[in-house]
Amino acid sequence: MMYQKKTPTILDCGLHLFMEVMSGKWKISLLWSIYHGIKRPSGIHKTITQASRRVLDAQLNQLVLHGLISRKDYHIKPYKVEYSLTELGHSLIPVIETTARWGEENRLVLEEKIFSCSID
Repeated sequence: MMYQKKTPTILDCGLHLFMEVMSGKWKISLLWSIYHGIKRPSGIHKTITQASRRVLDAQLNQLVLHGLISRKDYHIKPYKVEYSLTELGHSLIPVIETTARWGEENRLVLEEKIFSCSID
């Protein structure tokens, strides 16, 4: 049985589309890893150790369905799979770089706010 959301998906603007496609804790990290040449699921899992294999596989499948990455199955023994960015996926790299730069530029303020909230 497939999961169905309790609230309807609203895609009335570009920001909602972006949030729908990128929702998932590890999707940006997955795209970033693939962009940097880590193409096999085992290598991706080694770079994102905080996430379970099941969650990463589910989010990789969602990225494939949304057209951001492609999956190539090699029909050999042992079984081999590789992921690569599509043109649409490549178009997100500048957005990820800009977001990362914003985080670094505001690190001190953000860390202070985040850590002060977690103490309460």
